[in-house]
Amino acid sequence: MPKLSLIEQAPGYYLLEGSLTFASIDKQSPQTFKFLRGMDRVCIDLSKLQASDSAGLALMIEWIKLSRMSRVKLSFKHIPDQLLALAKLSGLQDSEYFSSDGASTPLPH
Repeated sequence: MPKLSLIEQAPGYYLLEGSLTFASIDKQSPQTFKFLRGMDRVCIDLSKLQASDSAGLALMIEWIKLSRMSRVKLSFKHIPDQLLALAKLSGLQDSEYFSSDGASTPLPH
């Protein structure tokens, strides 16, 4: 299973590559968001994910919590259908992060 990588494409715009699954996430994964400090807005593009599961959704929720604590406006772009379905099952479909409007809207650069 491909490892999870967060790659900066431009200031505040990141590409998530690999798998967002139980097998690819470790205890340190939530800490990858330390880069939030000093940022106003961050957009994470999920278009290069090869696989995702409920552990991936849990990690995204943790990142949302961390961004709120850091007062950073976080958005996700190109959320895979599987993650959107899991978000819906979890009652998150109406949140700004997983709604059909917010899921595909990138932050301006």
